[in-house]
Amino acid sequence: MKYALAAIIFVAIYVVAGWAQAQAVRPETVASGLQNPWAVAFLPDGLFLVSERGGALRVVQPDGKVGAPIAGVPAVAAGGQGGLLDVLLDSDFARNRVLYFCYAEPGPGGTNSTALARATLSADHARLDQVKVIFSQKPKVASSAHFGCRIVESRGAAALQGNAPGQPDGKLFLTLGDRFSRRDDAQTPGNHHGKIVRINKDGSVPADNPFAAKAGALPEVWSLGHRNLQGATLAPDGTLWVHEHGPQGGDEINLPRPGANYGWPVVSYGENYGGGPVGSGQSSQAGLEPPLHYWVPSIAPSGMAFLTSDRYGKTWQGNLFVGSLKFGYLARLELAEPFRGTVRRESRLLEGAGRIRDVRQGPDGLLYVLTDSGNGRLIRLLPV
Repeated sequence: MKYALAAIIFVAIYVVAGWAQAQAVRPETVASGLQNPWAVAFLPDGLFLVSERGGALRVVQPDGKVGAPIAGVPAVAAGGQGGLLDVLLDSDFARNRVLYFCYAEPGPGGTNSTALARATLSADHARLDQVKVIFSQKPKVASSAHFGCRIVESRGAAALQGNAPGQPDGKLFLTLGDRFSRRDDAQTPGNHHGKIVRINKDGSVPADNPFAAKAGALPEVWSLGHRNLQGATLAPDGTLWVHEHGPQGGDEINLPRPGANYGWPVVSYGENYGGGPVGSGQSSQAGLEPPLHYWVPSIAPSGMAFLTSDRYGKTWQGNLFVGSLKFGYLARLELAEPFRGTVRRESRLLEGAGRIRDVRQGPDGLLYVLTDSGNGRLIRLLPV
C-alpha cells in the first residue's frame, strides 16, 4: 500500500514539475534604445521591422543593432498617443515586399485622424517606395488621444481545415479609436470614430461589408461601439479577436461580428475618469454585444497574440497573450478551448519589464514583446 502511495506521489510531483517547466521563460533583450516602439514585424533573414511612435521605422539586426530611420515615411502627428503606430507585412511580402502601416495623419488647423498606408520596402531596407494612403478616418478632429490603429490581414474561413490557417482573402481590418472627445460618435455608423473598418488592400470597400449599401453609414464600417482598440489578432479559425481600453476599469476582449454594436459609451464595466457612471450606468443592455472577457481594474491592454507553437510546452499552446501598459506585465489567458471559448484562467509574466506595447509570435514560434519607453526594448521569451 505504501509503495502504491509513494508511486502516486512520485507521479504527481513529476506532473507538477513538468507543468512548471512548461511555464518557465527567460526574457532575452534582443535590442534596446528604441524610442517609444509601437509595433514589430518579422522580416526575412531574422531581421525585425520596428515602428517608433515619433515617426521612425527601423530595421533591427539579429545581433540587436538598430538601423537608421527608413526614408519615405510620411509626416505623422506625433504627440500624446499619436504618431507612427502599427506595421504589418503583407502575406506575400517575400514576393511583393508590400507592407502596411497606420499612423496619426495630420490635417488642417491642428486636426488629425488615423490613416492606413501601403508601401513597398526597398531590397536594401533603406526606403519606402510607392507610398499610398488607402484609408483615412473621417472626420478629422483636434485630439491627441484614442487612435486605435492595429492592422490585421483577413483570411477566408472557407479554406480552413481544423486549425490550419485559411488563405489570405485580400482584405484588411483596421481598429479605430473614438478620439476621446468624440466618444458618442462610436454609436453612429456615419463616421469612423470608435469603429473597426474592413477594406480591400487597394483601399476599396468590400461589397459584403455590413454597411456597404446602407444610407447614412460609411461603407468601410465593420463593427461599432468601441472605445480605443490597441490589440487585434486572428485566431487560427479566421475569427477576429480584439481588445480595447475601458475608462477606469472595463477593458474588454471582443470578437467583432459584422454590423454588431459593442456598447461604448452606452454600457461599460468601468466608470468615468473622476468617478460616475458611463452612459446608462449598466454593464449590459439588450441589443449590445457583451465582451468575451473584461478587466476591472483596468490593465491598459496593448498588443495581442495567440500562441500556435509548442515551444513552451503543450500547456501554453492555444493561449492568448496580452500586454499591460499600466502594470507592466504580459497576461497569459488560458481559454476553455484552444484558440476559442471563454477565458478560464489568467496569469502574469514579465512583471516589472515595463509597459508592454506589442506582443507577437515570431517565425521561430517564440513570443516577442516591445516595451514602450524612451529606452524601449525588443524582448524575446525563451523557454527554460
